[in-house]
Amino acid sequence: MNFEATPAPIPQEGSSPSPYLGSSPSPYSGSSPSPYLTTSIDAVINWGRSNSLWPFPFGTACCAIEFMSLMSARYDFARFGTEFMRFTPRQSDLLLIMGTVTYKQAPILRRIYEQMAAPRWVISAGACASSGGFYDAYCTVPGIDHIIPVDVYIAGCPPRPEAYIDAARILQEKIKDEGFMRDRIQKLRDRGEDLNA
Repeated sequence: MNFEATPAPIPQEGSSPSPYLGSSPSPYSGSSPSPYLTTSIDAVINWGRSNSLWPFPFGTACCAIEFMSLMSARYDFARFGTEFMRFTPRQSDLLLIMGTVTYKQAPILRRIYEQMAAPRWVISAGACASSGGFYDAYCTVPGIDHIIPVDVYIAGCPPRPEAYIDAARILQEKIKDEGFMRDRIQKLRDRGEDLNA
């Protein structure tokens, strides 16, 4: 076998400088390659949002211990753009709730959620955060969806690191389906109706 390195092809006069740009001919210019990419604003914004999640971990029990292993090299949660754990809500857009939440913690959790950057998403990890778990007591919140809205639930007690990865994938797909411009147009229409009324 020949393993010698071959030099890269030199671009010819009038051709695209990159083999990836303009590889298909443009329908508007005959047979010349097109250096343009057409997409929607929603697709670009949602692609950026889904691949740069900055989580705020709110761990109160054993689910948080399982989450710690997720940040190791074996599971590599950073491949989803979550390599920076933010311990301030103003710099994060993903709230990970892991463990039991009591009624005494509920106002604190609500305040943390309200201080997060918009748009914000919530993952409820484990049986205790999702449904109160096996604690049938007066002090335990029977699911954090009584306090804040939840986007993705993770089952298990405690959930495995693979379950966190599946939840991140589900959340990414949910973010990619959001409509930034569609919501903005709807807000402008609502504002217009308020002004006309």
